[in-house]
Amino acid sequence: MRRSAVRGVTVATVATALVLGSPLAAQAATYPSDSTEPDLVSLLNGYDQYWTSSGGNDLHGTVNDPATLAKNDQLTSWINQHATTAQQFRALQDAEYDNTARTAYDQSFTVSQGLGAELSKLFVDGRHAGELPLTDALIKSTGGTSGAYVGTGDAKAHYSYPRPYLPSDIAATLPAGDDTANCNPATVNASSLAANRTGKAWADAKGNLTITRVPATTDTTHEFSPNDVVLDAGYGQKGICTGGSYPSGHTTTAYQAGITLATLVPELAPEILARTSEAGNDRIVLGVHYPLDIMGGRIDGEAALAARWSDTQYRTEVLEPARAELTKYLEAECGDTLANCIAAEQPYTDDPYGGQAMPGGTAQVVTDRASAAQVYRERMTYGFAQTGTAGLAPSVPTGASNLLLSTFPTLTDAQREQVLAQTEIASGYPLDQSGTANGSWERLDLAAATSATVAVGADGTAKVVSTGGRARVVSGVLIAPEGTSVQAGKALALAGTGLPAGATLQVVLHSDPAVVGTLTVGADGTATGSVVIPADAAVGEHTLDLVDASGTSVLVSPLAITVTAAPGAGGSTGGTGTASGTGAAGTVPAGVHLPVVSG
Repeated sequence: MRRSAVRGVTVATVATALVLGSPLAAQAATYPSDSTEPDLVSLLNGYDQYWTSSGGNDLHGTVNDPATLAKNDQLTSWINQHATTAQQFRALQDAEYDNTARTAYDQSFTVSQGLGAELSKLFVDGRHAGELPLTDALIKSTGGTSGAYVGTGDAKAHYSYPRPYLPSDIAATLPAGDDTANCNPATVNASSLAANRTGKAWADAKGNLTITRVPATTDTTHEFSPNDVVLDAGYGQKGICTGGSYPSGHTTTAYQAGITLATLVPELAPEILARTSEAGNDRIVLGVHYPLDIMGGRIDGEAALAARWSDTQYRTEVLEPARAELTKYLEAECGDTLANCIAAEQPYTDDPYGGQAMPGGTAQVVTDRASAAQVYRERMTYGFAQTGTAGLAPSVPTGASNLLLSTFPTLTDAQREQVLAQTEIASGYPLDQSGTANGSWERLDLAAATSATVAVGADGTAKVVSTGGRARVVSGVLIAPEGTSVQAGKALALAGTGLPAGATLQVVLHSDPAVVGTLTVGADGTATGSVVIPADAAVGEHTLDLVDASGTSVLVSPLAITVTAAPGAGGSTGGTGTASGTGAAGTVPAGVHLPVVSG
């Protein structure tokens, strides 16, 4: 049992609050969005395609799509059975909720690991020390104005799907220590799923899903709290065993905290979002939720934070001051600019299954930003088949573009919407509502969007050039007016527009970066010249970048070129070149664009 003399809220109290769908500390209506929370039942009704509840909030109902729910079971059992011991401990940490005495912690603390090792420590210490009052009041999972903005009780009651660890066999023995009055398998069970589970490799002969409970433990690391904290998944308590599985309340809370933090520190948004997806996935590790529940929780968090960022008064009076407070604090404690602190940071990493690849997916190992974005995207669908209509046009929900306000402040609302449309996943995966009035929250890939290089054309159109890197907006254009194919050792003519007037820019050849020359920009922002491709350059596809004098800010979207072999010679990487440039205007086709750092 998760109880302690110093704890003001037990897991039973928290679980009950989650089931009832009410934040643990109600907020008085002050801002327009306080009384216009998203309707989660409506946003999540793609689930009706797979399951219809009895309507009695009794965990019974009808299976509508046996294959999808079987996949849901298979993935749940595999994740639960293959998570490492370290991941199980993290899962118990992610299950924790703070209390009124503030002697514990919650998901708004654990998802901060996405900031990196040192910045996360500063964030945690600052909140416990009372140095981040605006941030704390905003993000905390107990009473936070964004962190506890929406609850899932109505949705859980509406869909009323049994949790993975509940037996399908009504004659199963109740584990010792469970609430005998409220968690008895005779009445609290998954018997409606027995037929769909019997004979499956991930269930026993009576249809009970193969799930192992993660035992309670005590967190003595003091990573998120100065106190020892008892961690318990709460399997045998009423609020968990009787509460519907879909959507995940913990995941909803994690995404409310995680997306909040990602918008406060957009420089690390992809990593924070990946850590948030881990918190959701950890509910599967514990065997208390399924992938579809986690996908639903992500949708909840996206819609919730979009509503908050779309509320102008709340944004200017709550979100933006908290962001300023957090940035100032982190820079003061780190002793440098936030950009430099991040550059020196040990980034967030994770290896949940010890390198084992999950069915139909990967091992979900995170080592850097690119892999963080990839893992986030994989967890958007968990490898489910497209059960809806494939090939539909982008379907960005109203207000979703405001989630990118802090990442791309110089873009217009229409341009931010274009970024979301170009980075979202394909239509037809479970819970997709493409083409409806709600739009599709399920398709939004915020990790891709917040790691995008965006080129803005002369007509104002935003084009996503790449993802998985540093979020930036580029307005320069680089072309090869005489063609993009060049022999190794020969000159390639270049022309650029939309560049910093008077600047001398380096021309960098990739893959192995090599400066092959410079271009000098005229007063009108244009430049022409040529660079010599190294004689020993590898034959094949390459790109050219224009970078500023620091060598760090890319000013155009990469120009793709093809290097061919010189007569009688083969190519290999390496070498240097020369270039010349003038301020003369170059002729550049309309619609060609490149990068200039913004976010």
